[in-house]
Amino acid sequence: MNSRTAEQSGLQEHVAGDGASLGGSLNILPREPSTDHAHLPPLAADTSFWGMAATQFLGAFNDNLFKQLVLLLATPTAAQLATGTATDKQATAQIIFAAAFLIFSGVAGYVSDRFRKRTVVVTAKVAEIVIMLLGLVGFIAYGRFGLTGLFTVLFLMGTHSAFFGPAKYGILPEMLRPADLPRANGIFLMLTFLAIIFGTAAAGWLLTYSGGRVWLGSLACIAIAALGTLTALAVRAAPPAQPDLQYRWSSWGVPKEIIQLLRRDNQLLMAIVVVSIFWLIGGIVQQTVNALGKTQLHLSDEKTSVLAAAIGVGIAAGCALGGYLSRGRVNRNVVVGGAIGLFVMLVVLALPGGANQHLLGFRGSIPALVLLGIFTGMFIVPVQVALQSRPPKEEKGRMIATMNQCTWVGIILGAIVYQACILVLDATGGPRSAIFAVAAVLMLPVALFYRPQDQVLAEG
Repeated sequence: MNSRTAEQSGLQEHVAGDGASLGGSLNILPREPSTDHAHLPPLAADTSFWGMAATQFLGAFNDNLFKQLVLLLATPTAAQLATGTATDKQATAQIIFAAAFLIFSGVAGYVSDRFRKRTVVVTAKVAEIVIMLLGLVGFIAYGRFGLTGLFTVLFLMGTHSAFFGPAKYGILPEMLRPADLPRANGIFLMLTFLAIIFGTAAAGWLLTYSGGRVWLGSLACIAIAALGTLTALAVRAAPPAQPDLQYRWSSWGVPKEIIQLLRRDNQLLMAIVVVSIFWLIGGIVQQTVNALGKTQLHLSDEKTSVLAAAIGVGIAAGCALGGYLSRGRVNRNVVVGGAIGLFVMLVVLALPGGANQHLLGFRGSIPALVLLGIFTGMFIVPVQVALQSRPPKEEKGRMIATMNQCTWVGIILGAIVYQACILVLDATGGPRSAIFAVAAVLMLPVALFYRPQDQVLAEG
């Protein structure tokens, strides 16, 4: 369950002077020179923004279609598990995908700040076409190479996304008025999770109805990657954030400027920590939903993907709601409400009882997962806006890259936690849905203690 990033030196005053940690009074981001944004059209009429949003939608669709196909192939049925003919390899897939982010996110942030972000976006989309072609080969040769070939393509997808992430999120504050950022992020993330819905659902549909010819889905992915390249051309170009930025070996990790920024701004530091925990939980939940469907409830791939897509439906609605409720600010109440709701729904999904040791079952899980998604979207939109708006212009790309690195550390830890839970449950005979309770425990400190600072974003 993804998962990132107005400009000008005036923001440095705000970043350097803020020493709050988990709470604080209302803070107004310094107004940027109006000459940068006064000429921009309203958000609804901004073809550049909608071009970027369409590009993200199409890219997220491809990512989630391919990734869900691999995860479903890596998830054993109850019969396979009982006979020992297959093991759950979802954690391996998640770690491989995340490893690419950890390796390349740092240097991707350098590239995003050093060069025009539009150029990085277009180049990444061209690379996506090539990767989807390799995915086609991997599915065609699945009978010979199994998951090994598909795991290789997953790593390449992770590499592509590592470079795409800092540019796609870092470009939003460059091409939009600061006050439009919450609404833009709400729309952006809503479209992203709509793509997750369709991509995830399409994976189950393809496995159920393709008669084993899963490679047919890759043909559509290739076409969608090409269309996404065309929509990326509509994105408005902006000058490089720091064209004289020098390459250093530290670019592969966390640059010293970002470390200094995080030391000065506890709000940014806490936002990164919380996002990491959020995606740790997200990685656990995605795998648990698949295991709940296929292994515990004995559902088909198609119905299992319906469960996964239900989260996406909720997140899309939650992102739109979070953007609306924020309206020109980073709203602490929206974050807190989302975090508490997230915790409650994880507990509900873990309740035992009824058939297959799951109280809600297939039909009851759908509305619960939708609500889980709604609270997820409400929670993440304001945090995302804070991570985009607080850093100074010349450090946005590297800040988002650092966020990506921490995010994928969280996802890898989530995969490890999930695998540990699987080992314990297999040894004790416990239901897969119990892993939702583990995720709830991890979410509890965030719900109890994370109180971000309210921030009003500058107009114009």
